[in-house]
Amino acid sequence: MTTQCHWVLLFSGLLLCSNFFVVGGLDFDPLILFPGFADLFGIKWSRVVTVDDFGAKGDGVVDDTEAFRDAWETACSSTWHTILQVPKGTYLVRPIDFAGPCQSKLTLSIAGTIVSPEDPDIWEGLDTHKWLYFHGIDHLTVKGGGTINGMGEKWWARSCKINITNPCQHAPTAITFHRCTHVKVQDLTLLNSQQMHIAFTNCYRVTVSYLQVIAPAESPNTDGIHISHSGSVLIKHCTVKTGDDCISIVNHSSKVRIRQVFCGPGHGISIGSLGKNSSWDHVSDVRVNGAFITSTENGLRIKSWQGGRGYAHNIAFHNVFMQNVSNPIIIDQYYCDSFVPCQNQTAAVMVDDVSFVSIKGTSATDEAIKLSCSDTLPCQNIYLQDVQLFLSSGEPTSAFCWNAFGISSGIVYPPCFPSDHCFIEQEALFNATLLSVA
Repeated sequence: MTTQCHWVLLFSGLLLCSNFFVVGGLDFDPLILFPGFADLFGIKWSRVVTVDDFGAKGDGVVDDTEAFRDAWETACSSTWHTILQVPKGTYLVRPIDFAGPCQSKLTLSIAGTIVSPEDPDIWEGLDTHKWLYFHGIDHLTVKGGGTINGMGEKWWARSCKINITNPCQHAPTAITFHRCTHVKVQDLTLLNSQQMHIAFTNCYRVTVSYLQVIAPAESPNTDGIHISHSGSVLIKHCTVKTGDDCISIVNHSSKVRIRQVFCGPGHGISIGSLGKNSSWDHVSDVRVNGAFITSTENGLRIKSWQGGRGYAHNIAFHNVFMQNVSNPIIIDQYYCDSFVPCQNQTAAVMVDDVSFVSIKGTSATDEAIKLSCSDTLPCQNIYLQDVQLFLSSGEPTSAFCWNAFGISSGIVYPPCFPSDHCFIEQEALFNATLLSVA
């Protein structure tokens, strides 16, 4: 053990000698050890720990997993707010769990680059769903301007979506937050995940901001931001360019707010899929306000499987600009992500109370609006206002609206619900059909 005397200037010229005890590479300040001193002057202490203190090399070659694990355990067990730093450098980290609960609020500050092993065989005998896995933590912030690289190329090559002779297998989500509350993730770059880039499952009170999520357009299942079984989620000022959904919101999620996001390439902003394997799913209270979507396979999408149950309810898409987007507005209750045709089934997930307001730009497909709703459980209360979607050439587009019931306001092109009168006729026809079936 060694000691050093550091002079600390406090307030109006008061000088105190702060002796830092250095034990195992860690600094301990006796001033911090006396909480009454902090209370006297209204000071909130933060402890700083770096992975390098625990032997991390940061050269991209040496396995730094154990150093990360030891640093996390130290930070998580601290009773002071702790900042765990990943300095500049390249840190090779194998699959790892960052487990809670922690004793105090914790910040993971990533200035360097964390890289995954390239070889999928590293996961042999391990859970292939996860790489960096945070669970059971309250008040966690992850930030720092650094990069997390999933090195997913070899995983993609093994995907059945790239080569149908390959078996369909799970690949890791780069970063997963499970059963976490009061989570903030900001100012990071996520690259080339093995599958999904960042997922929140069973989380509450989440803020995601200023992320850059990037993977090739042809990379399979590389969703950008994935929300499942979570509530009170805010996503803002993010850029997502991947091979799948920019943002996906699935079963048992509610109170999701999305603001000022850039999406593309990818598959757009999606609710679902819902109801796979006859499951009961629901998503409600979702607001997208402010998005730029470009060169994606879909724009704003709600998708559900035949045979499912539950609902997608109270969903609003406002102020979205499209550029060369296929299927700019799409509700698909016949979704079938399968190599073989899906069986026709009468049960369906109810889609109700969905609004599209101020959706403008260009479509890459003739059908700019596609509402393909269930024969037995049609889409209800669909609201279109100030929708203007044309082909990039300026030519007109068309709408396909099957068993969808709603109203339009303002200029809506292409038209789906020509008038309120037509809407009333549609509902009368629908009710008559139900009576005849009964």
